[in-house]
Amino acid sequence: MKLWSVAKLDKTKAGEIQSRYELPAIVAMLLQIRNITTKDEIEGFLYNDSFIADPFEIKDMDKAVERINKALDCGEPICVYGDYDADGVTSTALLYSYLETIDANAMYYIPSRETEGYGMNKNAVDKLNERGIKLIITVDNGIAAAQEVAYASSLGIDTVVTDHHMPSGELPKACAVVDLHREDCKSRFKNLSGVGVAFKLIMALEGEYCDTTTLLDNYSDLLSIGTIGDVVELKDENRVFVKHGLESITNTDRPGLQALIKNSGLTGKTVSSTNVSFTIVPRINAVGRLGLSEKSVSLLLTEDYDEAAEISSQLCVDNSERQEIERDILEKIDGIIRRKPSLVNDKIIVIDGENWHQGVIGLIAAKVKEAYGKPAIVISKLGDIAKGSGRSVEGFPLCDAVFACSDLLTHRGGHPMAVGLSLDSENIPAFRRKINEFADNFGKMPYDKINIECKLNPAYINLDLIDSLSLMQPYGAGNPTPVFGLYNMTLKNITPLSANRHLRLTLSRNNIQITAMKFFTSTEEFPYKIGETLDLAVNLDRNEFNGNVSVSVIVKDIKSSDCDTEKLLDSRTNYEDFCRGKQLDRSQLLDLMPDRNDFALLYRYLKSNGGYAFETATLAHMLDNRLSFGKIKVILEAMRELRLIEISEGMKTSKISVLPVNGRVDLESAPIIKKLREVF
Repeated sequence: MKLWSVAKLDKTKAGEIQSRYELPAIVAMLLQIRNITTKDEIEGFLYNDSFIADPFEIKDMDKAVERINKALDCGEPICVYGDYDADGVTSTALLYSYLETIDANAMYYIPSRETEGYGMNKNAVDKLNERGIKLIITVDNGIAAAQEVAYASSLGIDTVVTDHHMPSGELPKACAVVDLHREDCKSRFKNLSGVGVAFKLIMALEGEYCDTTTLLDNYSDLLSIGTIGDVVELKDENRVFVKHGLESITNTDRPGLQALIKNSGLTGKTVSSTNVSFTIVPRINAVGRLGLSEKSVSLLLTEDYDEAAEISSQLCVDNSERQEIERDILEKIDGIIRRKPSLVNDKIIVIDGENWHQGVIGLIAAKVKEAYGKPAIVISKLGDIAKGSGRSVEGFPLCDAVFACSDLLTHRGGHPMAVGLSLDSENIPAFRRKINEFADNFGKMPYDKINIECKLNPAYINLDLIDSLSLMQPYGAGNPTPVFGLYNMTLKNITPLSANRHLRLTLSRNNIQITAMKFFTSTEEFPYKIGETLDLAVNLDRNEFNGNVSVSVIVKDIKSSDCDTEKLLDSRTNYEDFCRGKQLDRSQLLDLMPDRNDFALLYRYLKSNGGYAFETATLAHMLDNRLSFGKIKVILEAMRELRLIEISEGMKTSKISVLPVNGRVDLESAPIIKKLREVF
């Protein structure tokens, strides 16, 4: 359940942009909405295909080049020390392959996510020392490795750090620390990914005769995958990298990418940033989550197609295994919530379990957040030690909430939208209480939002519109795929696809009919009936199949046209705060207090329909919005307490069963009604 936020459009300014740059109206509108309005901003966004700033603007880049050139001249063994995610893997492959082309004595090392964790560690340094390494070059890590860099130095190993993460505390005493977020770094563009920094390093190593175009031709495929995978803003240099890279991937002669494209079902298609984000990056990340990142590096480096095909097939198997692990954990979480529904009344949902795979709990936290529209932290207990990962909603600084609980944690890190943490397992209940105390004192919690560019008339949905929208690509962080609102659409037909895993919806308005895809929703999970009037938040894309091209309408969110989402969410908050013992004012209590007619309305509906098996929030719509969401929740809880119904509420659906009743039931005897009467 998300709050829909429709952007404000300055039609006059959009019209000026359209006429001055001779752009399609939809593009001018999107540029204005996204505050890309000055001459430099518009031309940089639409037409900058090549400008990349001087790499020596970055602090310590000269020192990095000097130390690496010394190693090259002396034939010193060099290790590229990477990371296990897509950014780290592509950074490693990019720098290592470049070093190979200049005949460096080089190797690479990726730490195991499971046994070593992120970044440099002393055991790894010992292994590299045994192999005679004299220079470590970190990519996508190292800024927080002051102790490990010092340890390497004590063994006679120098380190050049290249990273893009925020420094925290003392910088490593390395030969060079190349990080745009250093306070003393004057580089104009700060938002590169790890692979972007690695690319700047090879530009610098090329020296004054650097041919940036040739370097982009050789490496922009890796650049784009890592940049998209790390979800950095696709602006300025990142936009250049990705625009070049997508074209390079589509026409790649890199055997590993050819095999990965084939196994991802992208053969013959123009590869988009969405394809990379949802098909290529997850396969590279999957092996890292399962502790086997060197497979991905090997795939990107091999020049043998048969080897590439074998590794790519294994990556797909690993990705399927990762998905199965996710499904298993999500089923367990669904069961936990059904047994203890009070967990999701908290402002920050904290759920823990035994031996959940560390590599996927961040993905799981994102799905819990998505399901409930609240910040969520998922914790895996490994005996006495527990590790967790959290995801937030826009407007709530989850890192601040976690840092406020530092006395209960052995490790914490992150940023406003995502966190990682470690703690003793016995402290999980105290952590759950304390982080929710922070949320209680934060003020009104922001609701999860879906940002809509504009309301769209379905009559304008055609291939010409899709062609116009292509000018806004590539999409990604900072330039998201546009979401359009289709309002007051009549549902004409519902067609299950792929063994009822997905739905094709047929809808119309003013005699204009469209079809739209609702992925990962079965008919049993879809509460709306043919003939109902709905609002849809959608993405538009080009669909290519068997040589035919059509418009693809993909549903991101859907609600009844009469739904006041903010009112519904406020009512949900009233109910949850009441259940958590928070003091409510009279208007909030009135929102929750049902009378006998309210009970009768809901009970008759459940009995006449044989119960209910959809998301509880849609019950308000089924009852023609005659009851608030909070009131529905109170009535359901009272009926459960009085054994009139059984109710099981999970992540996607609720199952309500009506029980047989003998004689009259005193509704006022329900504990939740008594509790309401006490405070009313």
